[in-house]
Amino acid sequence: MKSRLQPVIFGEVLFDCFPNGEQVLGGAPFNVAWHLQAFGDQPQLISSVGDDAGGHNIIDAMQAWGMDITSLQVDPLHQTGRVAIELIDNEPHYTITPDCAYDFIEATTTNKINTDGILYHGSLALRNLTSRKAFENLATNPALSIFMDVNLRAPWYQLDELTHWLSQARWVKLNQHELAILGGATGNMSHDMTQFQETYNLDLLIITHGEAGASARTRSGEIHSVAPVAQQPVVDTVGAGDAFTAVFLHGLISNWPIPKILGSAQQFASAVVGLRGATTHDPSFYDAFKH
Repeated sequence: MKSRLQPVIFGEVLFDCFPNGEQVLGGAPFNVAWHLQAFGDQPQLISSVGDDAGGHNIIDAMQAWGMDITSLQVDPLHQTGRVAIELIDNEPHYTITPDCAYDFIEATTTNKINTDGILYHGSLALRNLTSRKAFENLATNPALSIFMDVNLRAPWYQLDELTHWLSQARWVKLNQHELAILGGATGNMSHDMTQFQETYNLDLLIITHGEAGASARTRSGEIHSVAPVAQQPVVDTVGAGDAFTAVFLHGLISNWPIPKILGSAQQFASAVVGLRGATTHDPSFYDAFKH
């Protein structure tokens, strides 16, 4: 039997800080890695935290969850990442602190990856030159196929750099608004997906449509779509996209067919909006989505 691919997750880990003073572990790559650990996929998270209370709390939480911390760097010069979240009509609005530890991920850790795997990354952690160089070093590893989860947070991206990263990817996920920004919008979603996928020579393009569900276009031109599940009680939508991505990665690793991956990803994202923040410490929360 062919061995399972290892998920290698590159990017930010931080605290989501809510208006009531509550702080919840977050950051899209961290959220994805947290979920994948619960699914049994043993992700390797490449990130950096400060040598501060927040960083120590992150290390403790990862170890308690059984996660591998060997690629988590501790930066004595920069603070652990923080994002202030304001909820307006249950929709999150983000104020992202600059020059955090995850902006200064060193390439030393990336040289140690020697296994076939899926390299997941977003765009936020590539805003700084140091982390960008570390990622570029990792992206040249021929054993890793790249899954890019576009996560546009103004002003922390440059369109020319995004074009470069998209050209490296095998799979890309973005929402319909990001597709319009990066690929143009004609009003014909099928046409826009086709154009974008062919431009970047992708095996798979995944588009999320918020409350309208999600779609995926394969290299052969098949478009699979999933409608939203029955309305769930919403606490907040923080991390819903990350939950969707985590199941998508789990499905790719497990060789699920695309319709199954889409359906399970949509169901898990709908369950996560019932949480405060993006993750939970309850292992049983994941049971229905593992197989």
